[in-house]
Amino acid sequence: MSDKIIDTRGLKCPIPVLKAEKFLQNCPVGAKLIIIADDPVARVDIPVFCQNNNHSCVVANEGSGFSFTITAKTI
Repeated sequence: MSDKIIDTRGLKCPIPVLKAEKFLQNCPVGAKLIIIADDPVARVDIPVFCQNNNHSCVVANEGSGFSFTITAKTI
């Protein structure tokens, strides 16, 4: 499965988290999702969502926002 990219720039939390959750609930283990966000709250909310759902999350600065590379949880 190739990476899925969701651009949520201009959207406020919890929308980026909800979009991640919707995509990840139907993904196989190991699927990759990249979320691009510019809401500063996403910097906290997305990693917490991932931690609570056992997904891995790598955060990087992306211009004036962030990119989150999420790998769907392992069972």
